[in-house]
Amino acid sequence: MIAIINTGCANINSVRFAFERLGQTPTVITSPEQLKGFERAILPGVGHASVAMKRLVDNGWQQAINEYQRPLMGICLGMQLLCESTEEGNVQCLGKIPGQVKALDVGSLTSPHMGWNNLSINKEHALTKGLTQDEQVYFVHSFAHTVNDATLVSGEYGQTFSAIVAKDNYAGMQFHPERSAKVGTRLLQNFVDWQL
Repeated sequence: MIAIINTGCANINSVRFAFERLGQTPTVITSPEQLKGFERAILPGVGHASVAMKRLVDNGWQQAINEYQRPLMGICLGMQLLCESTEEGNVQCLGKIPGQVKALDVGSLTSPHMGWNNLSINKEHALTKGLTQDEQVYFVHSFAHTVNDATLVSGEYGQTFSAIVAKDNYAGMQFHPERSAKVGTRLLQNFVDWQL
């Protein structure tokens, strides 16, 4: 049973439909008390980090996520919120995955980083099963997690950044697996199969 956390900061239907295509029946939850009843959870997110983080804290999600001991994965902004802090609004985040989120140094490239881009595998992990070097996924972001020991897969856009991270039962994907065709489908299936 998969919970999709609805904090009001994401269009969750595309994530729900992606899991339904895998034969799963995810449940969209709106109350932190519901979280402990699920085997795994997704934290999606779009928008501004400071607004999203305030909603998590004000509505009791921070404690529920801290206490959750099963697989939980953030997508896009949801991944960034699992990290220690972000330059977007200069806020402290959930601190479940080590590292800071900083503005992408894109140089002469346009920001945000939007569209299909390659992945590079840094570490083997259950979440990267079946992934090969230089496969492409769909990104939309202007902030990114710095590469560190939690980085499983990296991307490149003006600089190298974390595309998939994991620490203990928490993981994150900076791109949108639900919009990333066959590669995204495989990665979501890996999350479904992930055993701690």
